[in-house]
Amino acid sequence: MRRDMMAAARAGADAVECRLDFLAEIPPRGQLQMLLSDPPVEVIVTCRPTREGGRFAGEESRRLELLRLAGELGAAFVDVEFDVPRRSWPKAQVILSHHDLEGCPREADSIAARMDASPAAVNKLAFTARGPEDALRAFDLIRACRKPTMALAMEEHGVMSRILARKFGAFGTFASLSEGARSAPGQPTIEQFRKLYRWDSIGAGTAVYGVIGCPVAHSLSPAIHNAAFAATGMDAVYVPLRIEPGSESFNRFMDALLERPWMDWRGLSVTIPHKENALACVGAENCDELTRRIGAVNTIAVGPGRHGLLARMGLARVGPARMGGVRGRAASALRGCNTDYAAAIDALCSGMGIPREGLRGRRVAVLGAGGAARATVAALTHYRAAVTIYNRTVERAQRLAGEFTCSAAPIDKAPQSTDEIIINCTPIGMHPHIDATPLERIPRTVKVVFDTIYDPLETRLLRDAACAGCLTVRGLDMFVNQAVAQFEFWTGLPAPRDVMRRVVSESIALPRQTANP
Repeated sequence: MRRDMMAAARAGADAVECRLDFLAEIPPRGQLQMLLSDPPVEVIVTCRPTREGGRFAGEESRRLELLRLAGELGAAFVDVEFDVPRRSWPKAQVILSHHDLEGCPREADSIAARMDASPAAVNKLAFTARGPEDALRAFDLIRACRKPTMALAMEEHGVMSRILARKFGAFGTFASLSEGARSAPGQPTIEQFRKLYRWDSIGAGTAVYGVIGCPVAHSLSPAIHNAAFAATGMDAVYVPLRIEPGSESFNRFMDALLERPWMDWRGLSVTIPHKENALACVGAENCDELTRRIGAVNTIAVGPGRHGLLARMGLARVGPARMGGVRGRAASALRGCNTDYAAAIDALCSGMGIPREGLRGRRVAVLGAGGAARATVAALTHYRAAVTIYNRTVERAQRLAGEFTCSAAPIDKAPQSTDEIIINCTPIGMHPHIDATPLERIPRTVKVVFDTIYDPLETRLLRDAACAGCLTVRGLDMFVNQAVAQFEFWTGLPAPRDVMRRVVSESIALPRQTANP
């Protein structure tokens, strides 16, 4: 613990938490004194019992005696659970904490109010998040308290509550020293806080952006957009938002977001599986004509005054929303567009060395029938390519084919196709499942294979295609193209394309763990 305390200080931590419940046995006074003697930063001492998700399963009296001793030996703060009687608190600055592993407690506001009225120095509430809307509840609690407060939504769904804590004046947030050293689920590392999310530059006026998807932990969108914000000097931060599949989950988060205009949300990227949900939520009347034709939204701008930007981008003006509920009251602040269309077609044509018009009459197999496929099929059919959509659920492929007057077939028929170009719009082969492929055999007629997956840079599908003598087109170009268009749609500023491309290439080249946090 002493060694890691020094490492954390070197990494830029303002304080360290020593979790004594992680030790195999209770340390004697001499060892605890050594640990707390002349620390490089302030020390919080915690000994979390199993009843609140910790590891201490011994006698409560011994645990409380250990906390009392830590306060006596100079700990800057001692963490004490909300259910510990006031007479048992140590003589130290107390962080009064409450942890709920089941979810956000219904009585969270009451608990926070009672903490705020206590003599404790700091309030701390932590709970398991079931969706990113629970992270927004954490900000409500911070704003409602008068004294220094930490409110954290745990697990991947709640990562936003950790990243944006500084914006809302939280007492602090928790980081791990390294990927394998998390003391609670969903903690970014201190390096990610300082470099990826630019923690030190976040303030009350920082604008917020994010990427919606499931899964989303693998996404490099935070890296590319936070780097773009830094390069252009924007006071903004971009966070990951895991939203489970289904329109209900998507709408629940959007309603919660729109209820909180004080959060300064400005934009959202939308990826698998929510692009069609995004169109339904934003409303077709709040999208340009091309996006309505595609039937999927991958970019949402949040906030008034977007009409001028839409006009500068050559997109149609849109009218007021006609929805009910929260989104109905605030949906005039939402605008949607699809940046996949141009990103995909330009990546393909650039790779093939042809203009868009050169696609006329080419036979193209599109694998998948989701949001990315919709944009790709719309572009291909517009330029008169002969398209066949292959999908695991053939009925979905048939519906999409009917909209764009092309053909459909089950995906297991793709290896027998006579197409010239194959475009993978499925997530099969995406990091961390890099050995998977949507196509076990490359058809003999195929000359070009384009995989819209950007991570890894070279998927198994592309490797197989190269071995078969095909021209390959990587998803990196499409990803950068669509991210550049998103940045410009949100901000009205020229995007730093070179910076964005370099960041993605470097991020993919770094070794990463395969498990989601």
